[in-house]
Amino acid sequence: MPNIIVDHDGLGELIPPGVLLRKPTGEWVEAAGHLNGFGGFHGGLTLAVLASAMESHAPGLELRSITGRFGRPIDSGFRITSSLVRAGRNTSTVTASAETDKGVHVEASAIFGAGSDADWPLVAPAAPESPAPEDLEVFAIPKEFLPIATSMEIRPVGVSRPYAGGKEPELTAWIRIVEDDDPPDVLRFVFLMDALAPSYTAILSTLAFVPTVELTVRPGVGLAQTSSPWILLRARTLAASPSGWVDEQIDAWGRDGTHLGTAHQLRLVRQG
Repeated sequence: MPNIIVDHDGLGELIPPGVLLRKPTGEWVEAAGHLNGFGGFHGGLTLAVLASAMESHAPGLELRSITGRFGRPIDSGFRITSSLVRAGRNTSTVTASAETDKGVHVEASAIFGAGSDADWPLVAPAAPESPAPEDLEVFAIPKEFLPIATSMEIRPVGVSRPYAGGKEPELTAWIRIVEDDDPPDVLRFVFLMDALAPSYTAILSTLAFVPTVELTVRPGVGLAQTSSPWILLRARTLAASPSGWVDEQIDAWGRDGTHLGTAHQLRLVRQG
């Protein structure tokens, strides 16, 4: 059974997310601790790894949408299974899952599609006003709190911060993977769309976890043309119920203001 990740690269170095996502997809992932998010292997990275497995079932097509449903945290190595559900002339549907001996932890489905020769009008949200990332301060997250944070650089825009008791459930920040200067491809994009803290935490003043129950990522047409490792993320809570269910939307832009794609998260607040 081939592995697609180990703790080290054979030279004593921990394998960072970008290297992991460039590796050929196999059937087994040894979940290394430095790639953990809250409580287990990072959810966005898990979904990106599953997307990598799905790509082999849809050659020549592009990822248009992927949804992951997170049933339980991953705290050990996990198996990947994937299968083609339907292959059409313009679209294919693929499923995948991350499993351990405890059962299915994450299940995902994706739509891959071909481009079109038509020239339909483009519709995309405008980027928020922001200084360049170099002109903003780094937001440091202790690796003891979020180990995978050492793989990313985050530079917040505006005054909103997680657990700062603000008025608006919104967070905006520039973010990049620190291991190289490569622009995000579709797999890195899936990973980065789950990189910000939950926007709902911006209005909280006490610690509470807001884990992901479902994450959908839809890459945009501008992603293929972006040339910077930096992307601007704006996460906004669209609705939240007294019982703790949170509906969140995340949009991404490149340095030139091109819209790169959108994500939607269903979250559930839990006491820390």
